[in-house]
Amino acid sequence: MTGPAVVVDPALDSKINGVIDAYPEYQIGVALLNVSAGAESGKVHQYGVEEPFEAASTAKVLAAEAYYHLVETGAASLDEPLGAYPASFQLQAMIQQSDNDSWSLIMDAIGYQELSDYASSLGVQYDPETNTLTPADMAHILGRLYSGSLLSAVDTTQLLATMQNTNDETLIPAAVPAGVKVYHKYGELDGELHDAAILDKAGTAYALVVYTKGDDLGSTPERTTIIHQVTKVVADALFK
Repeated sequence: MTGPAVVVDPALDSKINGVIDAYPEYQIGVALLNVSAGAESGKVHQYGVEEPFEAASTAKVLAAEAYYHLVETGAASLDEPLGAYPASFQLQAMIQQSDNDSWSLIMDAIGYQELSDYASSLGVQYDPETNTLTPADMAHILGRLYSGSLLSAVDTTQLLATMQNTNDETLIPAAVPAGVKVYHKYGELDGELHDAAILDKAGTAYALVVYTKGDDLGSTPERTTIIHQVTKVVADALFK
């Protein structure tokens, strides 16, 4: 049995805001949500920009959840061919490798309006055409997945597994101390550089979303540093 999760306190709030305030040249939005057992409906702590960002590839988690939901309701199958490979392969490639061809095939199988409707059922406003989410929305998407309230235990475990050892571990995972598991989906497109993760240590778990926007991806090194700094202050405070 794990003890109670550490509370997000004003000292941590101040440190996160301090990182954001140090980089006024970028739009930065951070969301932090306790997703430990029994806490998935708790308050999302928001910092910086709270309005929607272009979610880039972080929204692929939502698409994966929606496809697994179709499987569980009998409307789709993990074995059915999507393109040259089965759906199970395309789901893994979409999340772990951020493959856009796989994403396109999964989206065709779900349907754009159907994905929007599925997001609404989670309390999230999402239009696949504009692909925008707030950091808080993304935290809820991660929290509902981790809690097991969306999918079966088998499908939850499978989807979380694809969110480890991805083709880009340089953002949130690179700043997390040993002993903390990371399940995440990064996103980069035009001026967007994001990472959305669940940090888990012995059952104490938080969703951490860091969305950043600059003029273009030329500032990737600087914004990678921002994501590292936010991650470090969160991990130091919550996983002592």
